Amino acid sequence: MDLRELYQEVILDHGKNPRNHRFPEPHNREGRGYNPLCGDKIALRLQLDGDVIQDIGFLGQGCAISQASCSTMTEALKGKTLAEAEELFAKFHAMVTSDGAPADDFDELGKLAVFAGVREFPMRVKCATLGWHTLQAALHDESSVAKTE
Repeated sequence: MDLRELYQEVILDHGKNPRNHRFPEPHNREGRGYNPLCGDKIALRLQLDGDVIQDIGFLGQGCAISQASCSTMTEALKGKTLAEAEELFAKFHAMVTSDGAPADDFDELGKLAVFAGVREFPMRVKCATLGWHTLQAALHDESSVAKTE
């Protein structure tokens, strides 16, 4: 199966059946995100224990790409430290926004690597990164709404 087919399969699966599509309780961090271009809205909550993400979940509505990206992101982040989460954010953002970087450069991202194809559709990059920008707001305990603009 090539990366494009896998991308479509993951987007469809996670878009229709998002993982961690709930708010964890208790939680001690929260972020909200909005993509005015597409109308996607995300609310993200997480439970930090020291610097480890014990639990994370999201609610909201949006296109299949934003929902699938949030779903795979929450799966990837459970049990990670804040430093590991920041590193994943940087790698994911570079993957979906960089020109010419082969998808093989992002093998360490696991299932998240399927989103490499998004960079071919600049209007969809904001959909794929909305959850990640919302995560940044939550990790940095910012009360403002994270935007993709």
